[in-house]
Amino acid sequence: MGDIGQMDFISDLPQSIIENILTRLPIRDAVRTSILSSRWRYRWATISHLVFDENCVALSNERSLVKNSLVKFITRALFLHHGPIHKFQLSTTQLQCCPDIDQWILFLSRNDIRELVLELGEGEWFRVPSCLFYCRKLTRLELFRCEFDPPLAFKGFSCLKSLNFHRVLFAPEAIESLISSCPLLENLSLSYFDSLDLNICAPNLKYLCLEGEVKDICLENTPLLVSMSVAVYMTDDIAEHFEQSSSCNFIKFLGGVPLLEKLVGHIYFTKYLSVGNDPGRLPITYSRLHTIELYEVNFEDLKEIMVVIRLITNSPNLKELQISGPSNSVTAIEAYDSDFWEMKCPSDCSFKQLKLVKMTDISVVADRKLTMLIELLRFQRASAQAEIVFVEE
Repeated sequence: MGDIGQMDFISDLPQSIIENILTRLPIRDAVRTSILSSRWRYRWATISHLVFDENCVALSNERSLVKNSLVKFITRALFLHHGPIHKFQLSTTQLQCCPDIDQWILFLSRNDIRELVLELGEGEWFRVPSCLFYCRKLTRLELFRCEFDPPLAFKGFSCLKSLNFHRVLFAPEAIESLISSCPLLENLSLSYFDSLDLNICAPNLKYLCLEGEVKDICLENTPLLVSMSVAVYMTDDIAEHFEQSSSCNFIKFLGGVPLLEKLVGHIYFTKYLSVGNDPGRLPITYSRLHTIELYEVNFEDLKEIMVVIRLITNSPNLKELQISGPSNSVTAIEAYDSDFWEMKCPSDCSFKQLKLVKMTDISVVADRKLTMLIELLRFQRASAQAEIVFVEE
């Protein structure tokens, strides 16, 4: 029998387990495993998930030295790599518009790349090379601070499931075409864009996150959407555009999402939904919607209040409701009388599933505070555990 003390149990593990171990290490440490023994030499070169950042090389106060070291490290790692590369992630502030990135993406396009993440820092914008559009097996694409301009012959990514653009420069027609030509798309995130005018046609989309200047968004074909988070930035031009619009944003945005489960609306979202002619009773019931979070609601605007009411009264299985007023508002708002609420709220709204209601940044005129608190405490409670907490700041 051999000496148990000299046996290398780790090296005898299945390749899939060894790769799993190496993948969980920072790439710099994974490369260093080559010195363990001859059996470990270049074992790292077969891992299919490669994540590079500035920790891959020694830190230095000289930016050019760090840049050159990082380029050499990544280039060598790709040159020595064997087999497919399923994930490539580059997160650095050192390589803006570095021509070597084009060569790396060209290499990846020939190695079955499925997940590509480029997080580049401040400085000149990186223009995505044309070879990216030949990565036919992409399932996830995340771009930060890039220019995205697909060629006319581009037919989309047929396998793409997740798309995240953060501070990416693109033409609205280009992103609209991209979305509609990715039939498997389930997760879409667009943030920090300017005056976006977009029709979203994504029949398999489940998760949507939008943050930026929204001029006009229409969820044209998103029947499977279950969760969305939206923040709308308002400029004078966009505000003027809203004032001149007659079509109902509420219907265009929320009129075709019957499976919605969670809705989070940040700044100006309810303002955006309030634009256009009131459609009256909605043709849709959000029977699966269990969480609504609405922030920065202007309670001085009756149209915004109606948006809130419309959402709540059409969500019979709502479990959690959070609403906040403008965080910088100091104006106390006179409450509407009971006749208003009885007229606007259907009598059959029992909210039997509702468990939490949280309202913040909402002012009430001084002589109404005590009256409102008394009225709240008089409400009949369906559970002995139910409680009302009134916090005055």
